Amino acid sequence: MPDGQVLELVGLTKRFGAISAVDGLTARVEPGQVTGFLGPNGAGKTTSLRMLLGLVRPTSGTATIGGKRYTDLTAPLQTVGAALEASSFHPGRSAANHLKVYARAASLPTTRIDEVLGLVGLADVAGRRVGGFSLGMRQRLGLATALLGDPGVLVLDEPSNGLDPEGIRWMRSLLRHLAAEGRTVLISSHLLAEVQQTVDALLIISRGRLVFQGGIEDLADPDEFATVVDSPDRAALGRLLDDRGIAHQLLRNGFTIRHHEPVEIGALAAGAGIALSNLQSKGASLEDIFLELVSGVRVHASAGATPVPVADAAPDTGRAPSAGQIADAGQVPGAAPPAATPTPAATPDTVASVDPDADDPRPSTALVAVMPPPRAARAAPSPTQVGPRPSYSVASTGVIDIVPTAGPDETEAPR
Repeated sequence: MPDGQVLELVGLTKRFGAISAVDGLTARVEPGQVTGFLGPNGAGKTTSLRMLLGLVRPTSGTATIGGKRYTDLTAPLQTVGAALEASSFHPGRSAANHLKVYARAASLPTTRIDEVLGLVGLADVAGRRVGGFSLGMRQRLGLATALLGDPGVLVLDEPSNGLDPEGIRWMRSLLRHLAAEGRTVLISSHLLAEVQQTVDALLIISRGRLVFQGGIEDLADPDEFATVVDSPDRAALGRLLDDRGIAHQLLRNGFTIRHHEPVEIGALAAGAGIALSNLQSKGASLEDIFLELVSGVRVHASAGATPVPVADAAPDTGRAPSAGQIADAGQVPGAAPPAATPTPAATPDTVASVDPDADDPRPSTALVAVMPPPRAARAAPSPTQVGPRPSYSVASTGVIDIVPTAGPDETEAPR
């Protein structure tokens, strides 16, 4: 059984010029539960997840998985499964071939491909090209890619987006099952009602800062909840409450009672032989609390954690990262980590590209790193070696291609 890992963000900050996309974010995600990552558009969710996965280099602070940065993991795909985009597939590849590329890059058995396709309900369309898939089918394929290495940590961005009601229920059940196995499951979402039915804990951020961390039951103060009770014989119910010294307020939908649980009021009515037509606990909805938290109307004590300054990242200049900085920043989930030697400046093995980042408040310059071949093939080239050396090109869109790298006597850069 894969072991879940603690995800820890400490003083995590990312600035683009004068704008802070993420500002001193300190949070902790525990294994064995589904944790929801919430925030309005532009709050910094995607940027935070990309820093956790080594796709974006923090201005300061750290993001670790089991105490290690993503770039330091020895087996990334077997440790962390991530799906940040539902469109990160080569449209001309079949679902099975898409997974086969990932399996070969991570030295995983190809028998795992059929297992995960069956798990996500795509076994019947394994040979179909991804370009013809619906959004919901691409979501399932993204989850299959994340599960390919049977990881102990899952990081999913909007996993229910595009799914029909049956698919949403299936996704909810699967995520809770994976968490029950002891895995760490972190999902970002805008579907508050669905989050309320799925997650055990919440992280809520606004303007790049933590505004809440804890269980759903910790969102509201117990004093905000009230028991609402009603009966066809309101007079008898009112007398009972008066006799027991229970303060109440009669409204159109019944009696509103504070500081008494529904089970207590129900037991009193049953003992007095009074039939009830309504008995429930009412309080602020998740939507109301969420909007109050992100707007600053409500302040929760869990947001008061003092960010720990960490000076292990290069100062941010506001300019797009250089190729050398990109190589330092880490690699795309699922690719073998780089060797633990200092990364040189731009070489024929390292290129930069552009990829949109929804949470970044600037024209994005995301990352494409041309990764070295697997460890077994990393022997130093001999002086007499001639011809291109193969390497894995892992784009931030998730598409992996094997491309030739220019040899000693060639000047053409990798495509």
